[in-house]
Amino acid sequence: MKLADHLSKDSIRKFNQLRRAARNKKEKSKSKPKQEKVNWHDIMGTNRDTFKRVGGRVRRK
Repeated sequence: MKLADHLSKDSIRKFNQLRRAARNKKEKSKSKPKQEKVNWHDIMGTNRDTFKRVGGRVRRK
């Protein structure tokens, strides 16, 4: 048996109003401008060259 079978018509109507209000609010929030994606690899320095000391010199790996 479904939950709606146990509710009165008035309470079902109230639930439907809440559902419509939530749906409208959700649609309005989607219209926000999208933020620019951040490239975390560049920020953390994982794409940089690595250097190693070889015989007194610093060489790139």
